[in-house]
Amino acid sequence: MTNNKNFSIVFMGTPQFAVTILDKLHIEDFDIKAVVTATDKPAGRGRKIQESDVKKYAVENGLPLLQPSNLKDESFQNELQQLNADLFVVVAFRMLPKSIWSIPKKGTINLHGSLLPQYRGAAPINWAVINGEKKTGVTTFFINEKIDTGDLLLQKEMEIGENETAGEIHDRMMHLGADTVLETVKMIQSDKINAIPQKTEGIALNPASKIFKNDCLLNFDMSIKDLHNFIRGMSPFPTAWFHIKKKDQDQPKIFKVYRAQIQNNHPNDGVRIEKNDNELHLKTKNGVLNLLTIQLEGKKRMDAKQFLTGFNPNEWDVVSN
Repeated sequence: MTNNKNFSIVFMGTPQFAVTILDKLHIEDFDIKAVVTATDKPAGRGRKIQESDVKKYAVENGLPLLQPSNLKDESFQNELQQLNADLFVVVAFRMLPKSIWSIPKKGTINLHGSLLPQYRGAAPINWAVINGEKKTGVTTFFINEKIDTGDLLLQKEMEIGENETAGEIHDRMMHLGADTVLETVKMIQSDKINAIPQKTEGIALNPASKIFKNDCLLNFDMSIKDLHNFIRGMSPFPTAWFHIKKKDQDQPKIFKVYRAQIQNNHPNDGVRIEKNDNELHLKTKNGVLNLLTIQLEGKKRMDAKQFLTGFNPNEWDVVSN
């Protein structure tokens, strides 16, 4: 039986998604030579200094911690070399220079939240949902010079539910990803891995570029199904939104939608929000969405039913884009 303590790893990651994978490797008793994560940064309304989720885990479990402000810093790279680790494992971290990913003798692997080569980029889960995919998955691969283009190691598929949000898929994917990374590491450890170059010839590739606030604005010209997918793909972050304006005021407010269901695809005149029994409906020229979880600018996020107790849709207009 292979002794995991004899196989050394440097782990690099920042958010909770990465913690799940690090925890799996730690529980399996691999020799974690160091954990590399982002520097502490001010965050939130109070701009308080916050530690990354990976740092918190490393400190709680007594794992050696490195927080370089510059990955190209010579002293940091020398420190990595002196660790003499067998493998670097990267999950939800920054792009690494070749001078780092080429250090370990067994290479540097990354976990990506899609079935590569599809959805290369920063937001693979979001874009898979926005595009109405029925399945997605995770991929482990060897890092090379370009983003998400290295040789494939393992892939595992997962279904996407018709009402499932990007956040819900993210939470399920963490555990699938942890199992996939562990399996990959054990195959590399025993020299049983088979790396396969990514094939892209004749394939229409869907990108997964970073999403900014203005990208989240609802386009009411979309079909009702595409609007529903867009809302799911942006939930809970960065969140789909549109503007509404009180009829007697000029200043519009941001109206965020976290969850919705398709009511029907019957055409309507114009775009408006309406109360229907205890439901809040968004009507467009292509159909009706039942808005389930929303947030008006300046208010808390809440269920639409609760929101309607203090909100009269008849007093508001939707600002068309």
